[in-house]
Amino acid sequence: MTWSFFTALAAFLVGIAASVLGFSGSAAVPWFMVAVGLAASLNGLWAGVAVAGAGGLLLFLLGHHLEASSLAALLLAALLAHQVGESLRRAHRRAKYLAQTHRLLAEALEALPQAQNREELLKSLPERLARLGERGHVGVWVPERQGLRLLAAHPSLSVETIPYGGVVGRAYREGRPVYVPDVRRDPDYIAPPDHKALAELALPLVERGEVVAVLNLERDRPFPEELREGLERFAQAVSLQLSRLADEEERRLTAELSLALQSASRLEEAAAKALALLVRVLDLEAGAFWEVRGARMESLAAHGVEEPALRKVLEEGLPYGVGLAWQVYETKSPLFTARYAEEDRVVPALKALDWRTFAALPVPTPGAPRARRVFVVGQRAERLWRKSEVDLLLLACRTLGLGLERLTEKARHEAVNRIFLELLEKPPEELYQAVLEEAIRQVPGAEAGSLLVWEDGAYRYKAAFGYDLEGLKALAFTRKAQLKWYGLGEEKARQGEPRLLSVEERPIAEISHETAPPEVIDAAGKAQEIQANLCLPIPYKGEVLAYLNLENLHDPKAFGEDSLEAARFFATPLATLLHESRTRKLLEEAALTDPLTGLPNRRAFDRFLEEELKRAERYGYPLSLAVMDLKGFKQVNDRLGHAVGDLALMKVAEALQRERRNGDRIFRWGGDEFAALFPHTGKEGATKAAFRYAAAIGKLCFDGLCLGVNIGLAAFPEDGKTPDELLSAADSRMYQAKTQGLTVLA
Repeated sequence: MTWSFFTALAAFLVGIAASVLGFSGSAAVPWFMVAVGLAASLNGLWAGVAVAGAGGLLLFLLGHHLEASSLAALLLAALLAHQVGESLRRAHRRAKYLAQTHRLLAEALEALPQAQNREELLKSLPERLARLGERGHVGVWVPERQGLRLLAAHPSLSVETIPYGGVVGRAYREGRPVYVPDVRRDPDYIAPPDHKALAELALPLVERGEVVAVLNLERDRPFPEELREGLERFAQAVSLQLSRLADEEERRLTAELSLALQSASRLEEAAAKALALLVRVLDLEAGAFWEVRGARMESLAAHGVEEPALRKVLEEGLPYGVGLAWQVYETKSPLFTARYAEEDRVVPALKALDWRTFAALPVPTPGAPRARRVFVVGQRAERLWRKSEVDLLLLACRTLGLGLERLTEKARHEAVNRIFLELLEKPPEELYQAVLEEAIRQVPGAEAGSLLVWEDGAYRYKAAFGYDLEGLKALAFTRKAQLKWYGLGEEKARQGEPRLLSVEERPIAEISHETAPPEVIDAAGKAQEIQANLCLPIPYKGEVLAYLNLENLHDPKAFGEDSLEAARFFATPLATLLHESRTRKLLEEAALTDPLTGLPNRRAFDRFLEEELKRAERYGYPLSLAVMDLKGFKQVNDRLGHAVGDLALMKVAEALQRERRNGDRIFRWGGDEFAALFPHTGKEGATKAAFRYAAAIGKLCFDGLCLGVNIGLAAFPEDGKTPDELLSAADSRMYQAKTQGLTVLA
């Protein structure tokens, strides 16, 4: 018996004593009310009613009359006392649960900051909350593609994964606490065979607005409301801690990444350090850092790549359009996947090895229409990408973009410095190709290119990459034709303003055909394949010395503002190089130029004949040459003197230059002999040109003495395949023409 029973009994006996001592039944009622109240408040409503009934019966047996109102008062006292007592008992139970819950949760909360990372924190929860399960269990479930996976539990469970249905799945999907007091009545619940729990509480754990795990508690009786409230607040505290850890991880990664980039002296070194850091922080297996160079992506660095097939991919690079990295290049948008084999663009070697999880992200480049650099990280097993991981990688991209820009500019400056140093050691002509190839490496979007230099009154190809230079050397462009190709006008060209052109605006081949023979520019210059062009004029003291053309053969949007900025790096070294080349060329031309007429001399003729003949042999186009001997010159020289003879030779040179077609070359052999080369011209075309030359010379007269000419022609390949054979044939025909009184003999 409890102390409340004795209290009620004492009150009951007091009432009896009052009755025995002469109190009336009504006078004894208050004493019984005290007894009823004590019994009802401490032992419940039925105890109070029992005491009231017993008291009324006793009074009746003692002969006292008990009015109905008195009996009602006793019963009302029992009801009111019961309600007060129930409130007191409920408050007592609540205080008991709250004290217990607060004690246990406080212990758990104190331990939360000790966790160094998200994984450690989540795994520690079941052990810390085990006592709250009370003959049930506590588990932490994390999402995967097929369902929820058990990360940690106490005690351990035989079930490792569950579908997204049920109590835990509902909490994950809806992002709110889910409580089921009797899981047997939950239509979504599927219990394991050995399951004995009755009540289940599932609490979502949120990291930066995303549910990353579900804390699940089960026990053999319902959870009191006070306990549920405490656990919900605990889950909120865990969520805050998860977000704090994510923030700390971001700050730590940013600091480490910045230090790594600052300590790197080259792009490759920076890429390697960044990759190693990201793979470690995200607990991934491998990664690669790609840079777009023309039609391929080349690996700047790799980490954790061991398979021979994948090493081969890194060595060879990614062909245009192959792999997720090219998709990121085109869209500039990050891509996350856990189903790699189902993606549109895959690397066959990765698919064959069953790699599944990847993140491919663009590294920002100011002014770039495409992602110039892409880094890819991943692992073999499937893995859902959390929002915090996505945020972490995006932050890393921005940090990388800033750091790599510094190293990119440094690399460009070093490239320009190397060009100037080489200029001191090598002839300028040998540097044309090196400068062009360096420009292609340094200018984003470039994969091919050419350099046209002003020489002998025309722009001529001096270097090419990705094209047939020997075939292009046959072409020559006037200033007007080159300005037409450039398209921005003479003033912009003299200012060195670069120009972009894309097939999305106008067919590039169409413009090329307006300034060059289609059969040459299409075959040697791949005009039909060019998708985008960057043209950079190289001015020096108001004169455009050259045009640097950079092309992309795959992507119309390959060039952007970043390309223009990079191209400008090469304007100054190229202008210096060309000016130096021109100075040296003037000295060389003095040895190859006839001082009287200004025409190339016999030495120059021999050089150009050999070069043109090699091109004709290689590409199978015709080549003709003419040997010319003046008639009447001896009389002019003998009768009118050497001064008039020199004047006559200069006038002949001027007449031949006026009649010269674009691409033809005129030479003075010496004395009264001249010669001409006709590239891409057969004997028929050369004959027509020879008659025009003869007609122009025939109009020259000096004090009644008029000049004439005998011309002998030879053509490759029918008249010979070597310089000596062709010269012998032309020279022989020239003498035959003189003997037979003919002007031209072919």
